[in-house]
Amino acid sequence: MKQNLVLLLFAICRLMSTVGLTVEPAELLQLGLEGQLSLDRYDVGRASVDFGGMTRAEPMAVMRPASAGDVVSLVRAAYGSAQGFPVSARGHGHSINGQAQAPGGVVIEMSQYGRAVGPRERSRPVYSQSLEEYYVDVWGGELWIDILNWTLENGGLAPKSWTDYLYLSVGGTLSNAGISGQAFHHGPQISNVYELDVVTGKGEILTCSKEQNSELFYGVLGGLGQFGIITRARIALEPAPRRVRWIRVLYSNFTTFTRDQEHLISLHTAHRSERFDYVEGFVIVDEGLINNWRSSFFSPRNPVKISSIGSNGGVLYCLEMTKNHDESAASLLDQEVEALLKKLEFVPASVFMTDLPYADFLDRVHKGELKLRAKGMWDVPHPWLNLFVPGSRIADFDRGVFRTILGNKTSGPILIYPMNKHKWDERSSVVTPDEEVFYVVAFLRSALPDSDESTQSLEYLSDQNERILAFCDEAGIEVKQYLPHHVTRAEWARHFGAKWGRFLKLKAQFDPECILGLGQGIFLPASSPCSPYELSMSRK
Repeated sequence: MKQNLVLLLFAICRLMSTVGLTVEPAELLQLGLEGQLSLDRYDVGRASVDFGGMTRAEPMAVMRPASAGDVVSLVRAAYGSAQGFPVSARGHGHSINGQAQAPGGVVIEMSQYGRAVGPRERSRPVYSQSLEEYYVDVWGGELWIDILNWTLENGGLAPKSWTDYLYLSVGGTLSNAGISGQAFHHGPQISNVYELDVVTGKGEILTCSKEQNSELFYGVLGGLGQFGIITRARIALEPAPRRVRWIRVLYSNFTTFTRDQEHLISLHTAHRSERFDYVEGFVIVDEGLINNWRSSFFSPRNPVKISSIGSNGGVLYCLEMTKNHDESAASLLDQEVEALLKKLEFVPASVFMTDLPYADFLDRVHKGELKLRAKGMWDVPHPWLNLFVPGSRIADFDRGVFRTILGNKTSGPILIYPMNKHKWDERSSVVTPDEEVFYVVAFLRSALPDSDESTQSLEYLSDQNERILAFCDEAGIEVKQYLPHHVTRAEWARHFGAKWGRFLKLKAQFDPECILGLGQGIFLPASSPCSPYELSMSRK
């Protein structure tokens, strides 16, 4: 360990000569970490890139913490040094635009997949009399797939709210929101956490909840890692169903499609027998995509073709729903599903159903990942664009984007589904459209560098993203980016809107030296004369 610290010190001295940072040697030599600091080129290289594959920023070193104490020690050293150095928490590396990078600083590998000190001991689920619910305390770097497996094995329980892809870290999704088709009913993942342990930018570890240090609690939820690093989260659990009835139906009329989606999410207060448990949808403008990695529901031996269904203008819309159940109630399930489907106006004869274990449904996207990895098509650039669109303007978005800008090639799935705003706590840092119903529209594209088709190039897809954003701006559609990426201070201020002032206040309170989350691009180090944060503070 001491040898690693000495090597780290040498690296910092080299950095000082190039960027002028001043780090006091004693601070690093006295850290006394239980985990590891690595200068290995492979580790540094891995922490320099992310799933987006569009940016590269090398840290000085990578730390694999053995405990929250290691995180505290590192952040305190950065905060207490003459000018500080960037520190960033990295889960499983699934950011898109370098949000978890720490150029010239230290990346903390929070996921156990980056650990070198063995598996972390997990807490067992607990039943709370006061909450009248189960919960489990988990490490901030734990992946949701591992939490699912653990809670299923220990009491047949599962978290309530999910993301579509489970190989993401708890701290990562809670720093954004964590959304999927259950959000209309349970709310996003940030609405299903009771308590956090957070290491602030001052190196203080604080326990926070709705009642204790509430300002930090709500600030960190959706706070893009700007105020602290989540080292522990108390996650709400529920008894897990055994199986899932997975249903997909197709639409050629967008108005009917969105009307049916909004009807289904309006049933969130209904008895479980009278509603679905999950509601999502996606847009199909490319015939090949109806059976793609995200849409592997349909059998390759019986593929669905757009030409076989009366699509309007070459665009189809797919609505997918699930109903949780136990095998003992199969006949009753059929009646409940039939009753719900009778109220929808999808294309006749387009109903597809399958039945599978609950855990298999939740982990469905990973199966597609394995297929793409086998073909060498997973580690490519991913110029994703995720938007929250006001429900009142979704038809305008359809006409201007799905039917005009996209053409007939999308290079990946396009998700679209509505959510209920009242399921989101406005005290969190997340910003959503100012309407009760708003839509998630996610362009999950992959750029293929070796493709002969220009429509699959990174340049083309990135330009198309800009055209989509420009269209929304010109049409007055007040979208908000999810997993946001902005360049200027004015863009960030516009993004946060009425929450911007509070955001600045929390940054000054919990990370005054701008050590944390620099990869997001919201703030520069406080020592920088052009720091957006410093400029805003100077005007107060």
